[in-house]
Amino acid sequence: MTLCIGHGPRQVLDVMLGVLHAHLTFCWFASVYAAIATIVAGFLGKKSIIVIGGVDMAKEKEFGYGLWLSPWKSALARTAIKKAARVLVVDQSLKDEVLQRVKYGGENIEVLPTGFDHELWQPSGAKERLVITIAATLNEGRLKIKGIDILFEVARKLPQTEFVLIGFDSDRFRDLVPPANLSRYPVLNQFELLQYYRRAKVYCQPSRREGLSNTLCEAMLCECIPVVTDVGGSARAVGETGIVVRPNDSAALAAAVEEALRMPESKGRQARERIIGLFPKKRREKRLKELIREISQ
Repeated sequence: MTLCIGHGPRQVLDVMLGVLHAHLTFCWFASVYAAIATIVAGFLGKKSIIVIGGVDMAKEKEFGYGLWLSPWKSALARTAIKKAARVLVVDQSLKDEVLQRVKYGGENIEVLPTGFDHELWQPSGAKERLVITIAATLNEGRLKIKGIDILFEVARKLPQTEFVLIGFDSDRFRDLVPPANLSRYPVLNQFELLQYYRRAKVYCQPSRREGLSNTLCEAMLCECIPVVTDVGGSARAVGETGIVVRPNDSAALAAAVEEALRMPESKGRQARERIIGLFPKKRREKRLKELIREISQ
């Protein structure tokens, strides 16, 4: 197996060389590199699988976010998706976007949700009156997509509540002053994240766009009560175990956070059971192995 992670001209060469020695290509994101891998694989009579992640279907002009804002990148993504033996999406909302963007029959698309390890992500001890949000805010567009400006408004409306934002690049956004009750941290490793999941009673996701959020599902496995905006697969993940509000509404989100903080901790236990039932890691692993065997024959 050859693993290619990176960017730039050198990565193009690595991808092409990797395809030469592979029986099958497996690409996460319908990126330029996925297009190269899929086109070269097709030329060599080999099959490809592409996993749609979210940004690879985005076209958010207002925020300058998404691969489909670029005509040449979107043309390559369209070619890759059509040529792939199988295109996997983690939620039905992403399948709908693929069909909208690529404008084809979609016969090679399969909805296969992400799987989560409930033995790794599990609660420990009593919950605190703490609200956490996790979002890697690498640029202005992603900051808006993740709704961090809305989160700041929510925190200002609830000055007696402690908020923690993880993944915020303080050096990049020096002019963006958070409210006093919101603490910011950079990207953390899994062990560090787990400690915050275990402490927090509420996980707040104010996004304007999502696929199926890993951090939302991880938090729910740690018995955080979810408060999310109705985008992508968030409402399907949450169900009746938390609160779903429309995006871009800080007042509704603040009211939902307050309500969630008053809920019994049994709601968090329900959230955990929901993710265990909907998105088990072993189910995804089993299906991926089946797909690889089917396509490799």
